[in-house]
Amino acid sequence: MADERGNYFEKRAGTDDARYHVVPGDKKDWAVKEEGKNPPLNTFDNKNEAIEDAKKRAEEAGSKAIIHSDSGEIEDQIEYDQ
Repeated sequence: MADERGNYFEKRAGTDDARYHVVPGDKKDWAVKEEGKNPPLNTFDNKNEAIEDAKKRAEEAGSKAIIHSDSGEIEDQIEYDQ
């Protein structure tokens, strides 16, 4: 199942369907990642800055910003139509 999920994200990467995720970073920071791509597009010292960046990117792309908690669970999703 993990392979199917990875392929799903890889297919969406760089397309209009790619979504922007706010996730805990490697350190005590927050990262904005585009589905299917590494490394993060940007990192921030606080979650609110990361959320604003993800929302801006998603709005410009007509996509979705997905906000995760410290534990990685989805807290919120903000969808922007093209």
